[in-house]
Amino acid sequence: MTEHMDVPGPRKSGADLAFIDSLVGDMDARLAAADAALTSGYPGDAPDRQPVHTVYVPADQFRDDLPQSWGRAALAAMDEHAKVFSSVAQRPELVQLVRDKLSSEPIEDIRIDFEDGYGARGDDAEDADVTMASAALARAVNGGTAAPFRGIRFKSLEAATRRRGVRTLTMFVSHYLEQGGSLDDFVVTLPKITSVEQVEAMVELTGRLEQVLGIESRSLRFELQIETPQSILGPDGAALVARMIHVGDRRVTALHYGTYDYSAFCGISAGHQSMEHPVADHAKLVMQTAAAGTGVRLSDGSTNVLPTGDEASVRRGWELHARLVERSLERGFYQGWDLHPAQLPTRFAATFGFYRDGYVDAARRLQDYTGKVESNVMDEPATARALADFVLRGVDCGAISAAEVRGDTGLDSRTLSDLARPRRSE
Repeated sequence: MTEHMDVPGPRKSGADLAFIDSLVGDMDARLAAADAALTSGYPGDAPDRQPVHTVYVPADQFRDDLPQSWGRAALAAMDEHAKVFSSVAQRPELVQLVRDKLSSEPIEDIRIDFEDGYGARGDDAEDADVTMASAALARAVNGGTAAPFRGIRFKSLEAATRRRGVRTLTMFVSHYLEQGGSLDDFVVTLPKITSVEQVEAMVELTGRLEQVLGIESRSLRFELQIETPQSILGPDGAALVARMIHVGDRRVTALHYGTYDYSAFCGISAGHQSMEHPVADHAKLVMQTAAAGTGVRLSDGSTNVLPTGDEASVRRGWELHARLVERSLERGFYQGWDLHPAQLPTRFAATFGFYRDGYVDAARRLQDYTGKVESNVMDEPATARALADFVLRGVDCGAISAAEVRGDTGLDSRTLSDLARPRRSE
């Protein structure tokens, strides 16, 4: 005969809750450091607008009216090759949107270049151009003609160019501030990075400049130009670009891919160096993963095939540029480089087309999600954030109007931004 055993009944809910509270307390203590590291290192996407491009111009060519002169040159190229551009843009409404953009805000972000686009001209010449360009940028900012975002690219912190780079950066920032310039929406590009230590050195450099100039800490922000294989893969096999972001003292704003330097370092022959080469895609995928959730933005590189010359050359340049811009957008790189005024029309045509093409579906799904309407697509919160971010980017660049969004989704700009770019709580 089997001995009878008493089986304990279910615990009372009070005891269960006390036990759960005890477990949670233990887990909170155990994971406190990891929670803090997550909040600090991965705060979510930056809440401000991201420009769709960065224009690089040699420092000696920079003038306070450069955005307006580039806009006029871009419109002239559209007029000279109107039929070609219409066939590339494909839709008349895009042509008009581009014309409006080139008349009102032809350049969203500009980098005054003292590096590869400028070259080594000797200290006297570079010092003079630093003084000229910093004064011109200050005049543009104070006069309302500056691009919404701006900054400089100086020579790298590698041994051969370190002294000249530090000299240019120090002189430019100092003179720019003396002339009444503002560091709001100003960023410095650190090129040709080959070690995490160079990023740490950049943190020290910007911090010491802030102290000497008497400006607020972290006023000087910088972006990392990823154009060497050492930035992607370290000698121990680690993805060093991820470490570079996290040693940046919350000063790093973006990762910019450098098409031609990176390809050349990887041994790709000149005729095959491209934004769409497999080595480029590999580097950008690593960058994308490293930056995810950190608030650090991504920018693709450039194409050096310019839409200039005879009609066939212009068509070839415009078609290539438009395709590459669209390809970058599809892969989550919402910014790229432009090197010539004639690239502006296709930058904006491809960008506007990307957002206009996806807007109707995104707006409908957002309206269903926020209104809790049942539909044949069950969007998760993460997807809703992506939809809102897509629409917000379209509004930021001018492809979509805020009035359209309100009418189609019921969301105002603030609500759309809160949904698109939530930040982790401190």
